Amino acid sequence: MKTRGKTLLRENMPFFAIGISSIIHPRNPHIPTVHFNYRYFEVTDEEGKKHWWFGGGTDLTPFYLDDADVEHFHKTLKQACEKHSTSYYPDFKKWCDSYFFIPHRGETRGVGGIFFDDLEKGEQEDLFKFVSDCAAAVTPSYLPLVKKNKDTAYGDKERRWQLLRRGRYVEFNLIYDRGTKFGFSTPGVGYDRLLMSLPLNASWEYCHKPEPGSEEARLTEVLQNPRDWV
Repeated sequence: MKTRGKTLLRENMPFFAIGISSIIHPRNPHIPTVHFNYRYFEVTDEEGKKHWWFGGGTDLTPFYLDDADVEHFHKTLKQACEKHSTSYYPDFKKWCDSYFFIPHRGETRGVGGIFFDDLEKGEQEDLFKFVSDCAAAVTPSYLPLVKKNKDTAYGDKERRWQLLRRGRYVEFNLIYDRGTKFGFSTPGVGYDRLLMSLPLNASWEYCHKPEPGSEEARLTEVLQNPRDWV
């Protein structure tokens, strides 16, 4: 936390953390994976002063790119953000693209959404309402995508691609995700709880590249060059 600019003088400080984190890994490759996490953190310094902040976000990881689906997802999140500030969505969308980035692959984990941390400027109750509205936007942003795509047929080719993309999801979560690192370094946290964020199945293939002009290649191009969706 000090590396993110927090002025915390005491070495061993009492802290309080609470939040909700959920990830859905659908079986059907035409339904995207969705992840959301909203949290509140509080520490008490050596003078007894409490420092608090909110963090969180929602992001989408499709296996096959449907522009209309992604636009709906981002539009819904944008509407939730704009109830509180017109700067929230563009700032947090950009933050999401940069956070959910896999450096060794040169691509993002998915098509983004919103992400923020250390949110503490303003009244605590107002920021809580903002975070609550973001959490409430998850269902309307995602459920229509599930209903639209849940009966779309798929075969071994689509399933293979889905498992390869889920391998990238695993790489990000285990190597780069800050929440996972925090959990592993916190005494008393059940490690199985952290690993529950991973998909049930994933795969890797040596030097795999999608066929040029394919739907798989179209998704890869967007992951390598994040797009503004709304």
